[in-house]
Amino acid sequence: MRKLGFGLMRLPLVNPDDQTSIDIEKFKEMVDLYMKRGFTYFDTAYPYHGGASETALREVVVKRYPRESFTVTSKMPVWAIKEEADLERIFNEQLEKCGVDYFDYYWLHALNYERVEVMERLGGWDFIARKKAEGKIRHIGFSFHDEATLLAQILDKHPEAEFVQLQINYLDWDSPAIESRTCYELCEKHGKPVIVMEPVKGGTLAHVPEAIERLFKDYNPDASNASWAIRYCASLPNVYVVLSGMSNIEQMDDNTSYMEDFQPLNDEEQGIIARATEVIRESIAIPCTACHYCTDGCPMQIAIPVYFNLYNTQQQFPELKNNSKLYYDLLAKSHGKASDCVECGQCEAQCPQHISIIDNLKSVVEAFEQ
Repeated sequence: MRKLGFGLMRLPLVNPDDQTSIDIEKFKEMVDLYMKRGFTYFDTAYPYHGGASETALREVVVKRYPRESFTVTSKMPVWAIKEEADLERIFNEQLEKCGVDYFDYYWLHALNYERVEVMERLGGWDFIARKKAEGKIRHIGFSFHDEATLLAQILDKHPEAEFVQLQINYLDWDSPAIESRTCYELCEKHGKPVIVMEPVKGGTLAHVPEAIERLFKDYNPDASNASWAIRYCASLPNVYVVLSGMSNIEQMDDNTSYMEDFQPLNDEEQGIIARATEVIRESIAIPCTACHYCTDGCPMQIAIPVYFNLYNTQQQFPELKNNSKLYYDLLAKSHGKASDCVECGQCEAQCPQHISIIDNLKSVVEAFEQ
């Protein structure tokens, strides 16, 4: 299987302020190009696009292509499981929403210390193993957002897990918060192939500082910034597939063009990535990937990822300050302002990047509300 997976969490939208308003016609165009070039792996999940991602997969892929021509990954929303019966109910709902009789890959979603305990108590591991035995899942595993110490415990206790989905990109590889390298090496040690998520870090690595872009272009004028990030991950020997949350046909065309005949990074390219990492780390104020986990349940409906993106843009490109402020004011008319934060902390509990969201929202207030 080719190493580029289509992550269905950043699909094109009809209304940018409504995550459920997936532009089905543009999505079809993207899928058709993806399949035409020989790629087959689709990754969705229960909460993506406010619950609309799985249904969009059914309409655009499942109804339009033979089942044997593609593979589907979805995930059990562990945070939504309050009792054992919820496992069966939600799993059956997902099969129906996706329009399939089985999942090729199925993960326990975004495990952390709290969610691991819930799955042990309510039998989550036994459930997915049973569904595999019934033929409703081909391969089982989990996606992970926590410390490497916990990952080691899970891998020791659950050898039945066949795959692990990890956040890996060249910026997070040696990050003490994300621990990408340590987590990857643990999977390698346990013989578990890795599915990579966030290879472009929510688009951050597609929009690098000008000095880094020059460095990339001097070496290869035709290669996009995103291609460096995705090829970096795909070059790791224990990586099974790299997911890209593509949002338009241009991104799809670019990613499939260089991943059709994938070439691992050579030593010189690895050196360029190392220099790029140092520069980029110094320029990003808030390491948000715009996954939107933080906004689910926000009592003030604050558009946290968008506000952080505007703040980062202002910090990196001061000449765009007025444009960022204008967009902030427009968005704040339909969402909570950063200053509306009541510091309940639910967002920080959900953040895979372990960002101090409350403190950073105060920086947003200083930038756009004063």
